Amino acid sequence: MACPAKLQRRLLCMQEARRQTRHQLDMIERQIWRRMAQLIPTIGRKHSGYRRGKAPEPTGFLERYRSTLAALTAERQPEIDALSRKLARQDRAIAMLIAGRDPIWSLAA
Repeated sequence: MACPAKLQRRLLCMQEARRQTRHQLDMIERQIWRRMAQLIPTIGRKHSGYRRGKAPEPTGFLERYRSTLAALTAERQPEIDALSRKLARQDRAIAMLIAGRDPIWSLAA
């Protein structure tokens, strides 16, 4: 069994790695939202039909917004999935270390 100081140091390193992974995921989310904020004016400019006597479709903007958001998210989805899996592994390893089991040998089995 490793000494408590080594375990504490290891736990701190694992928690820092988890914070960095979470930060990367948050950064991707902020980049997507920032891009959406830039695109909102172009999404809302679709004024079709008003000149012909009919009102614009009320759900049109929302549909365009959702489809654009889905497209932007789909572009980054592989990266998001990889980071999410990494975060889950880090959570399991930290939980195992706190529970007193060695995560390195337990994950290899």
